[in-house]
This record gives sequence, C-alpha cells and structure tokens, in this order.
Amino acid sequence: MPAQRVWKTAGPVTSDAEIEHLRRQLASFNERIQELEKQHPDASKIEALKTSALMLARQIDEIRCSSANDLTHLLTK
Repeated sequence: MPAQRVWKTAGPVTSDAEIEHLRRQLASFNERIQELEKQHPDASKIEALKTSALMLARQIDEIRCSSANDLTHLLTK
C-alpha cells in the first residue's frame, strides 16, 4: 500500500479546523479497516491502515496537548 500524504497547512489555520480535518481522516481509516476485515482479513493492508490511523490519532492528541499547554501558560501569567 502506498504511503499516504499527511495533511499540511499552507497558512495559519485554527487548531479546531486541523483537529476536525484529522478526525474525518481517522474516521475514514476506521471505516476502511472495518470494511477490509469483513471482506477478507488481509493482514498487511489492515495493519498499514491501522498504523496510519494511529498516527492521525497521535497528531490529534499533540494538537490538543499543545492547545492545553498554551492555555495553562496563559493562566499562570
């Protein structure tokens, strides 16, 4: 399976918009994983999709954490 391009912003975009985009991608990966598991459990394709889904989930977490850290930093001032 060819590598998928990770979404990169061309300019300033809010974290909420980026998170929403990543959530849609993650939902798409999860749907495709379920379809593949039902049709024929081809382990290599499913594992590649799961790896991509995990990377997206980590990106979402990183964005959320950075937003929380920014807020914490502002509150300590």
